[in-house]
Amino acid sequence: MNLLIFGLGYTASHFVRIHGGLFDWAAGTFRGAESNAGVCPLPQIEKLSFDGLAPSHAVEAAIQKATHILVSAPPDETGDAVLRHFGAALAGAGKLEWIGYLSTVGVYGDAGGAWIDETAPLRPTSERNAMCVGVEEDWLALSRESGKAVQFFRLAGIYGPHRNALVNLKRGTARRLVKPGQVFNRIHVEDIAGAVLSGLSRPDVGPFINITDNEPAPPQDVIAYAADLLGVKPPRQIPFDEAELTPMARSFYGENKRVSNRLMREGLGHEPIYPTYREGIKACFEVGL
Repeated sequence: MNLLIFGLGYTASHFVRIHGGLFDWAAGTFRGAESNAGVCPLPQIEKLSFDGLAPSHAVEAAIQKATHILVSAPPDETGDAVLRHFGAALAGAGKLEWIGYLSTVGVYGDAGGAWIDETAPLRPTSERNAMCVGVEEDWLALSRESGKAVQFFRLAGIYGPHRNALVNLKRGTARRLVKPGQVFNRIHVEDIAGAVLSGLSRPDVGPFINITDNEPAPPQDVIAYAADLLGVKPPRQIPFDEAELTPMARSFYGENKRVSNRLMREGLGHEPIYPTYREGIKACFEVGL
């Protein structure tokens, strides 16, 4: 198997670190001087520069070599740069068997705290998530027209080593905002890696799959649990209506839903390694945050 990744960021880099040895060859694109800021070194992967502004002959050659492609690059203000520059190459790639696209549960918008699954209507409340809905449709069109299998992994809030409530507490940036009834799902980066690997071997599942933990929980509870592990006093609780927030952060709290991961567990066969934030945060604590 030959793997090409668009967007060697936090999540995709961990996928390579954990499962890269299963592939005969792997390459990934990045922007700027370095791909993952040293968080997850990847000496075993060929790195290709792609800034999203222009096509690349090296990337086109990699597409022709790849049997599997993972798209982890978010859309920009005009859509999906991968499709914009490489759509024809992807559609005509003779060896390509599978495309995985990392999307977001934000496409569902607000459900008033109710449980939802992949059949829920898409009602995004932000321009960013509305763009994600459009990009999913564009990738579906490529799948229909080319016959390439595309799976969409709709991710909950991502956390893991170096990116979690423990780190925020250490930095002094953690806040315990309290909005009655508000919950969020989360997903540890290792569970994303496991679910994507399962999808790669079960391309008929989906095409949309929620990748979340088992227990949507109030955000202030996560901060309190992390503070307890560190042996520090948690930040004071701040009523949501009194908090100073950016428009993006405020819109994030405007979406309240409980996202089911049943298809991930029963369809892909991936049981979460970290079924709740407690197991995941504790694992981060034990490896040094």
